[in-house]
Amino acid sequence: MPYTAETPPRVLESPDELRARIPGWGADLDPADRPSFPRERFDPGATGAHWDFPERQEERWPRERSIEHAILTPVFGTSCPPKGLSGAIRKLSYARYSEARAAHWLLLLAADRVDAAESHLRSFVSLRPDDPITQTGILSERRRHGVRSRFGVGRADVTHQLLDPVIVFGPWVAAAALLRRGIRRARRGR
Repeated sequence: MPYTAETPPRVLESPDELRARIPGWGADLDPADRPSFPRERFDPGATGAHWDFPERQEERWPRERSIEHAILTPVFGTSCPPKGLSGAIRKLSYARYSEARAAHWLLLLAADRVDAAESHLRSFVSLRPDDPITQTGILSERRRHGVRSRFGVGRADVTHQLLDPVIVFGPWVAAAALLRRGIRRARRGR
């Protein structure tokens, strides 16, 4: 009996008995009746593919390739070419470690953080540097009831709210302190 503590009796039924008792049982026993049977048959002409191996995408710069793979995949992304120190870290990760190793992924995470820092530094050279005040939404905290909307509504992000200012403004404060220290040392040196 289902849903009780008693173990149901084990009755081995023949395929004919199962087919009679359960509608559709054994419908796929005959390969001719299987819905997936044409896919199980090797017939390259039926797919419409005109190649044995797809055309290879042009490689404009040396791409990262996992050490598990003998060749680069035929198609790959080209939106973010590796550049600077972050690109060197990514290349090291792919050249030295397997994708099954944590070191591979930790190096890729570190490369992303380095890339973010490089982008911040590059923004200072450009005509439009990053603006942490407006881009982080700090100004909307007062205008759009930011503090009031966080309490009493069961939000999941309340636990890390105390760390958010440290994470967002910490690097900027540290950079300003280093810049100030450098300027003071330069003045003393004169």
